[in-house]
Amino acid sequence: MGFDELISDLKNGLGMVRVNAALELGKLKDKRAELPLIEALRDENLAVRNNASYALGELGSLVAAPHLIALVHDPEERVRKSTIKALGMIGAPEAVAPLVRVLDTDKSRVVQKSALRSLGQLGGPRAELAIERFQSSSDPTLAETAKQAIERIKKNSNSAE
Repeated sequence: MGFDELISDLKNGLGMVRVNAALELGKLKDKRAELPLIEALRDENLAVRNNASYALGELGSLVAAPHLIALVHDPEERVRKSTIKALGMIGAPEAVAPLVRVLDTDKSRVVQKSALRSLGQLGGPRAELAIERFQSSSDPTLAETAKQAIERIKKNSNSAE
């Protein structure tokens, strides 16, 4: 399926057609999909929002970062998780503060785990401080994810030197 057909499906298709179009647009890695995917972040269908978020991450869309940051508090856990993952994939430094807030306020362990991973990708002192608090979490999965995120930050800072 071609780019133009996928854009048409994303904008005009029924439920699963829009869902699949968002997913496929990310795989194409065509930057022309950025604006239609950003528009899809407001779709009423949670699966469209979910796939549009991830697709923007696959595109490495820095333009989408503010729109994705606005979705880190979406009512749907799945959308929050994908949005947070996308912010890490994009490498959006302006996402650090909102992701730290997610760690402190979101009750979903799945979302917190995604935030820890993305903060590990983004790095920096503020991200590292937030992650360090979770290394002693009573939840072993969060503690292990925090440990891995810290290791990633240290590895990235060593390779930058």
